[in-house]
Formats: sequence, structure tokens, C-alpha cells
Amino acid sequence: MGDRMTAAARNWLDQRWTVNLSTLFTELPLVERPAAAAEAGFDAAEIWWTLDGPTPPQAELDALRNAFIDSGVQLTGLNFDAGNMAAGSKGLLSRPDDSQQFRDNIAVAVGLADSLGCKALNALYGNRVEGLDLAVQDELALENLALAAQAVNAIGATLLVEALNAPEAPQYALLSSKDAVGVVDRVNAATGLGNTAFLCDLYHLARNGEDLPQVVAQYADRIGHVQIADAPARNQPGTGVLDFADLFSRLDVAGYEGYIGLEYKPAAGVATTDTFGWLPVELRSSKRG
Repeated sequence: MGDRMTAAARNWLDQRWTVNLSTLFTELPLVERPAAAAEAGFDAAEIWWTLDGPTPPQAELDALRNAFIDSGVQLTGLNFDAGNMAAGSKGLLSRPDDSQQFRDNIAVAVGLADSLGCKALNALYGNRVEGLDLAVQDELALENLALAAQAVNAIGATLLVEALNAPEAPQYALLSSKDAVGVVDRVNAATGLGNTAFLCDLYHLARNGEDLPQVVAQYADRIGHVQIADAPARNQPGTGVLDFADLFSRLDVAGYEGYIGLEYKPAAGVATTDTFGWLPVELRSSKRG
């Protein structure tokens, strides 16, 4: 971690890591990425929904499932279909014209997760629809999140809700930890299941200018997953300004025992394998010890 990394701070590296295969190893086809993660020393991974629409052909689902099984990599997190993210979509569930696409995806995504023992599914809320009453959008979102929470509960999993950052996603509906946790609380109140949690993405929150130690302290009981990238460039730890040693220490004190998702992106022209120098290979497996 460069000059900011000291021997005393190295204990922050002793985490349960899960590598995001939608931001890393993207130089390879999706079905080849689990094996590449395994070769790099990881045994846990998470992915966005980048398959062929909300209900892809069974052969495509089977190929992805087999890629995880054959590699020995555990799928720890899966996004529901969020639309064409390359074109700017940030979710479907709050948007009347896109709502059915999200609903069509629920059973498919939950089925894939269940077949691989994945216990966390993330639902991106969606960009605001200009000219449409916000209350209408939020009511629809609550209905769809409740449906997702019920489906996820049937396989003993957690539904995640996250905030994005305003510089990159200014039209997204949830642009603060307070926004996201408010939705989490409303979904849990509506369903009575208590299986909806906050995806605490430290990169997005940092880009929004939030006080990260305060976020961890205030919302510790709602955090269901943590993702990281250094800020401001979204590259690997040590390339930006975030003090991960301090943040992980605070998460430890708060009782967080889940995975840390590596959702960073390599800088232009840098291979994924060249971004792991900050993390010794013997510490990449979640099953060590």
C-alpha cells in the first residue's frame, strides 16, 4: 500500500475477500473469469448481471454455473438485472417502463444464486424518471424490493440495497448512506422478514463526501456487505486516499464478519493480475486457517 502501509497496519489485510468479476478480469469472457480468479489465489467472487437480458437462455446460465463449480470459486454475491449499465442504466425497479424486466429476472437470478449457494443478491434502485412524481417511483420500488426480498428469503439469502455516487451517477435515486438505509428499513417494515440490508460501498460513499467512520458506526447493524475501491479513481487499494486499515478496524469493532468485495477497476492498460500487489497471495483465500 505504498508509503501509507506500515507493519502495524498490515492486519487490515486479514479479511475474507471476494473478487468482483464484473470489474476485474474483464479482459476475459465472463465464463473464464472464475478460473482466472482461482489461478490468482481467490476462492470467492461476486458478479453483476451481465447475462443476455433478464431471462437468458438456459445454456448461458448453465455455462456460468459450471464455470464457478469447475473452478472451485464460491459465488458470494449476485446483482439482479440492472439494465444496460454500459449505456447508463443503474437499475430497473423504480422505473415503470422497466419494472417488468426486473420482475422477470427475480426468479432467474434467485435460481442461479441458489444453485451456487450464493447468499446475497443486490438490487440497484434505478435512475430517476424525469417528470414522474417521486412518490410514484418510490412506491413502485418498494413493491419490487418486497417481491425480491420474499424470493431471496425463500433461499435463506439477503437482499442488498446500495447508494451510488453523484459524480458518476447523478440521476440515481439513492446518493447517500441515509437514502439507502432508509429504503432498507422500509422494505423490512413492509415484509416483516428482516432480510434486507445495506450494501456499504466505501468507494461510492467516499465520492459522495461522506464521513466513512461515522457511516460504519451509525449503520453497523444494517450493513450486509462491504465493497471497496480506492478513491477517487476507483483503482486498487493504495492508489488513492482511503485509509483501509482504519476503516476495517472500525468494521471489526462494529461486528462485521462478512466478505469484503473487491469492486475496483484496473487503470487503463493495466492487467487485472498486476493490481493485486497490495494483497499477498497467501491472504487471498477466504478459507485460509
